[in-house]
Amino acid sequence: MGSNDAGAPAWLFSFVDLAFLMLIAMTQLAPDPGAEMPNLGEMIVPRIGAAASTEMGSESTLVWQLRVHPPEEEATSPYELVRVVDGVPEEAPRIVVDELRRELASLRDGHGSKPMLAPHEDSRSQDMLEAAAMLEELWPGRRRAAVNRVFDRG
Repeated sequence: MGSNDAGAPAWLFSFVDLAFLMLIAMTQLAPDPGAEMPNLGEMIVPRIGAAASTEMGSESTLVWQLRVHPPEEEATSPYELVRVVDGVPEEAPRIVVDELRRELASLRDGHGSKPMLAPHEDSRSQDMLEAAAMLEELWPGRRRAAVNRVFDRG
């Protein structure tokens, strides 16, 4: 095939035109009403720190965070259940898995508000997934996530 006057091959224009038409056609198709829609999951992941809760939930005055810290030699556990009141986190000790499960169960029974999972960027994936599994076990149902990519890797 030959080229147009601008130098772009004719096949490229045809391919882009066809892709655009397919995109329009696919958006016009209605999903099968009998088919089950996929359950999309999301997870709220705020930054650990004083400003973390104001980013994710400025409308509420009391927020709980389940923080997952990176492995440290002097720490007994990577988990910390922090109460945040008006954007200011209260100091909390690190707690082991069994105690964390009890604390989360009493929190659920007390007011039912699910804590936000706040993993540190250097925390272990296993610890974060274990915390997420505990939250899902105690608060089954709708899932949400807000992800903010950080580009300042220097």
